[in-house]
Amino acid sequence: MIDYANAFLKEMEAEVPATRKCLERIPETLFNWKPHEKSMALGYLALLVAEIPEWIQVALEDGEIDFATFKHKQVSNTQELVAHFDENIEKAKKALQSATDESFAKKFELKRNGDLIMSVPMVPNISSTLNHWVHHRGQLTVYMRLNNIAVPSIYGPSADEKVFNT
Repeated sequence: MIDYANAFLKEMEAEVPATRKCLERIPETLFNWKPHEKSMALGYLALLVAEIPEWIQVALEDGEIDFATFKHKQVSNTQELVAHFDENIEKAKKALQSATDESFAKKFELKRNGDLIMSVPMVPNISSTLNHWVHHRGQLTVYMRLNNIAVPSIYGPSADEKVFNT
């Protein structure tokens, strides 16, 4: 059988260093900044990037997330944001390391106020969650560029860092 847990762990761990570098560079003085009135605030976007790994843990352990009851941590500064990210990475790692074939055979349900929005198999859900995380990190790098915050090397050199991420 495919070892989903280790595959997802490797994929997640490969994204951690660059994601952490991005979050470390977000100053709390810009948490309320938005590039457009319809855009989310920089602080909320950074929090989302820090929290998405927790979704993996919640999916595996609880089998569902309800938008109405999922609690976002309140962070007031960059240090708390990065610490929250580190905690969520550890939660996701532990959940993946503890996952069984039965864990991956379950369905994941996304709800709003108890109403089912979608129900999907766990494996594609975790894969999609990792993609969603990387997508929002990419969005975060655009916000960073617009605020003259140095964008780290992610998959190769950036305009700010001419070296490859290691």
